[in-house]
Amino acid sequence: MKRKSFIRMASAVVIGISLLTTYACKETKKEKVETAEIGEKTANTEPFFELSLAQWSIHKMIREDGVDPYSFAEKAKNWGFTGLEYVSQLYNPELEKANYSDEAMANFVAKSNEEAKKHGMKNVLIMIDGQGNLAVSDEAERNKTVEKHKKWVDAAAAMGCHAIRVNLSGSNVPEQWIKNSVDGLTKLATYAKTKNINILVENHGGLSSNGELQAQVLKKVNMDNCGSLPDFGNFCIERKPDSWDCAKEYDKYKGVKELMPYAKAVSAKSNNFDADGYDTGIDYVQMLKIVKDAGYKGFIGVEYEGSEISEEEGIIATRDLLIKAANEIE
Repeated sequence: MKRKSFIRMASAVVIGISLLTTYACKETKKEKVETAEIGEKTANTEPFFELSLAQWSIHKMIREDGVDPYSFAEKAKNWGFTGLEYVSQLYNPELEKANYSDEAMANFVAKSNEEAKKHGMKNVLIMIDGQGNLAVSDEAERNKTVEKHKKWVDAAAAMGCHAIRVNLSGSNVPEQWIKNSVDGLTKLATYAKTKNINILVENHGGLSSNGELQAQVLKKVNMDNCGSLPDFGNFCIERKPDSWDCAKEYDKYKGVKELMPYAKAVSAKSNNFDADGYDTGIDYVQMLKIVKDAGYKGFIGVEYEGSEISEEEGIIATRDLLIKAANEIE
């Protein structure tokens, strides 16, 4: 090859390599910028829901450590929440002693409102337990249960809550349970409507944890202030004899999907976490996708029930998992 031709060829190769290197560098830089932007966008994305704290998450603190239940608002505020979900039974020592008198209930309302206002928190709902069986077959007992719940409807209204959560305990025969549930809920929701309060059913064991059956009940009630409170983890429909261990569990993802069309609140149950901060028994990304696809944008309440870490650690871990999982939804 002639010297002149060789020089031309060598120059072309050098220019080509230079252009290729420049292009590759630009693409690498562009890729890094885009990746950084995506990471920044993900980190700064606000979740599609608001965060509330279920008071049951601190029931051990209250019952075993003597923590004042009226410190709930202050604790929730310090842990980064904006909404409060009260649990009626955690105030039972004072309320039962007074037989749920008007004076005792008024005191509960006044003190709770004072603390919520002091810490800039929103009262979201009250979870009602131990006030009778709304789905019992005995109509007189069912009506008595409705009457007991009315005091809590009044309390919720006075606290600016939007709802009370009830349980559908009673008959274990599906056809009878549906009939009883429709009757009890309709009577209570009719009263609650006059107070602008929603009556929400949680999947909380027994037939209420059968998403398909609960959805049938809510469809039959057909009242705009009667809905569901899907809980990510309460889908045990049958427990082992003399044990809290579950013998038969309803598909939790199917159940939440069936209840979301009626949802006016959502409960994020958690127990144990792996090394990466994910719940070991519930796929939070899958759950939140179901919730988001249903168009839900309200409060999601953290309800930690585990025992491997402290209640405070579990609450924070669940809060962080909700935010992380929300950012991972495709």
